[in-house]
Amino acid sequence: MKLRKPKTLGAYIPTVSMADIAMLLIIFFMITTTIPVDRTPVQLPKSIERSGFPEGSAVIAITPEGLINVSDGKEQSHPIADVSDIFSFAANVLVDDPTHTFVIKADGQVPYQLIDAVMTQLRSARVEKIVLLTDQETVS
Repeated sequence: MKLRKPKTLGAYIPTVSMADIAMLLIIFFMITTTIPVDRTPVQLPKSIERSGFPEGSAVIAITPEGLINVSDGKEQSHPIADVSDIFSFAANVLVDDPTHTFVIKADGQVPYQLIDAVMTQLRSARVEKIVLLTDQETVS
């Protein structure tokens, strides 16, 4: 009995699954990429120690010109008209989570009276956790 010689298959790279892999990678990077909620450019004051704060904290950014941007930690920051508006902003954030952390991100050139006015409004709204954001200074 005469046996047929088997056909040899050429080497090839299966490209059908590459589209699936590319789609999974795109979805993975879209889910894991975090977008900062506040992009207000400020020059933070220097400090020897820097404490962390939980992700998703509410941010109050103050520029050297005195402009105030606020974010609840979930949405992009938006400007407010006056310091007195911080009370209603903080009260709205505290409705969902009474222990929500608030971060004050103020430029080093901002007068302390403005920062004190912001902190007074936060204390009036019964905010329990307030963090002043600083830039860590290296000690030589």
